[in-house]
Amino acid sequence: MTQYQHVTDDMSVYRDGTIKLHGPEGYEGMRKAGQLAAQILDEMTERVQPGVTTGELDDIVRQMTLDGGAVPATLGYRGYTHSCCISINHVVCHGIPSDKRLKEGDIVNIDVTPLLDGWHGDTSRMFFAGEPSLKAKKLVEVTYECLMIGIAQVRPGARLGDIGAAIQQHAERQRYGVVRDFCGHGLGRLFHDAPEVVHAARAGSGPELKAGMFMTIEPMINLGRPHVKLLNDGWTAVTRDKSLSAQFEHSIGITEDGAEIFTSSPKGLHKPPY
Repeated sequence: MTQYQHVTDDMSVYRDGTIKLHGPEGYEGMRKAGQLAAQILDEMTERVQPGVTTGELDDIVRQMTLDGGAVPATLGYRGYTHSCCISINHVVCHGIPSDKRLKEGDIVNIDVTPLLDGWHGDTSRMFFAGEPSLKAKKLVEVTYECLMIGIAQVRPGARLGDIGAAIQQHAERQRYGVVRDFCGHGLGRLFHDAPEVVHAARAGSGPELKAGMFMTIEPMINLGRPHVKLLNDGWTAVTRDKSLSAQFEHSIGITEDGAEIFTSSPKGLHKPPY
């Protein structure tokens, strides 16, 4: 049986497997953290260019996070030493910023999580360095559609599996692979919390969705097969068949009649081309 826990928002700082239901203070905190995260990604639209290094982009993310009164949640998380993750081409997720320079046609995912006043605003977006191939553009477009189709399933009374079922159906209709090794997650005062939000599932399965739940939806969609492998650095996940991969992520809160997206772009820069 699924356990739900109604919490006052200053108490939801531990993970015990229950799905936390937040009140108005939590929504307000997540709106502020989510909007800072979205503003940081808005800035990246002009920064992602051929020739820039991923380390330079990470420096910008870190400074904007600090200037916004927050700290990067990834910095020091399980030994991670950077302020965001930057994943290029066949890197599925958790790419580590470095002195690597972007090349013409690269597709790039930047994943940021500012921790502001105790709340985590977790979001990622795809970017183009120059002009990518037509197949890369289509993959990115479909991946964004998967995210929004998944969010459209969210309402009280629906089931968690409805999200993954809708995403899987849309991606596989294009003969793309849906990554199973990584998933979305609950969040709030914790970076990663219950429930796990898988992106390939059976409709009607899983816990019932309730108002007050916070979670990320973050489908990773591969141009080829869904299988991934982890590199020796312990972080970077890549496609086994070296096919391109794309991802978009929003943090959301479930309302009485649907979902509130905390990490919407204030400038309307939701997906490329920007």
